[in-house]
Amino acid sequence: MIDTRRFGSRTGLDTPYSEPGALTRLDGRSREIFRQIVDSYLSSGEPLGSRQLSKMLSMSLSPASVRNVMQDLEELGLIFSPHTSAGRLPTDLGLRFFVDALLEFGDLSGEDRGQIDAKVKAAASTQALDGVLSEASSLLSGLTRGAGVVVTTKDNIRLKHIEFLRLDPDRALAVLVSADGTVENRILQVQRGLPASALVEAGNYLNARLRGRTLAELRAEVEATLGQLERELDVVSARLVAAGLASWAEPGPGTQQLIVRGQANLLDDLTAREDLERIRLLFGDLETKKDVIDLLNRAESGEGVRIFIGAENKLFSLSGSSMIAAPFRNEQQNIVGVLGIIGPTRLNYARIVPIVEYTARAVSKLVRGH
Repeated sequence: MIDTRRFGSRTGLDTPYSEPGALTRLDGRSREIFRQIVDSYLSSGEPLGSRQLSKMLSMSLSPASVRNVMQDLEELGLIFSPHTSAGRLPTDLGLRFFVDALLEFGDLSGEDRGQIDAKVKAAASTQALDGVLSEASSLLSGLTRGAGVVVTTKDNIRLKHIEFLRLDPDRALAVLVSADGTVENRILQVQRGLPASALVEAGNYLNARLRGRTLAELRAEVEATLGQLERELDVVSARLVAAGLASWAEPGPGTQQLIVRGQANLLDDLTAREDLERIRLLFGDLETKKDVIDLLNRAESGEGVRIFIGAENKLFSLSGSSMIAAPFRNEQQNIVGVLGIIGPTRLNYARIVPIVEYTARAVSKLVRGH
């Protein structure tokens, strides 16, 4: 088994406990029964009853004794009965306890490592960074049968064209077109009566320096050569270049992009009408993007992989679903994005957590060398 400490804190948002006290003091019999219920749920999604449980345990316990333990677990909020006289399923709190306190992560197979490395490197050899991130999202989806998600800032997108357009006497529109065709617009306050030639000159100056660079790289170059900027452009055009770059540095609705691949995987293995409603709401959140981006951004607060389980999250309709996410970093070790997967709460956490962690490290290496 691998050292689970390298995954960092696995606690998600708004968990009902930090140190679970009574939960961590469960005796061996209670833990085994609880683990069997969780294992059954993760493998089949079905509730487990006392009679079936008594036959599966390594110790000899009657169905009546198992029911007593299940009652204790239910009072602790770890399991629940979906129907009268049915077996038991883990609650979101139960899954959180299982992941944080009981789960042992398996090491990533050599085959999975090789597949991740090969696909990330192949994408890097033929595509800009945003294409690599799209490939990483597809890769995660294929390996986990969930929806692969990546969020990154527009600073990391390769640029294609920059232009300044007049709106009225004291306002101009700064337009940034990325290599993937997305467009970012910002309104600038400019000197009244600014000549059209200044707008053209400022755009030409920046476009001559793009060469597939990211916005962050372009901004760094211009800031490092302010003296040259002032020598090559007149004062009005130079101010316009600086204002345009500053406007794109400010947070705004378009400053982050969300890449989602494999949403169709979320339709697999639906067992009830409630599942269909859950996926409908989740698809809506993926479409509007904001709440999903907010949740992914929370993964930046941990050193390693973060696991967000079900209704413990207040940000978007993840009830019945889980997200596993990890940040990736640039050469300065600054976090420049987050990648992960979304799937049902009965994900194979032991396998998927190492996959997400390794993919984030592979993308980090690529970002540093890109």
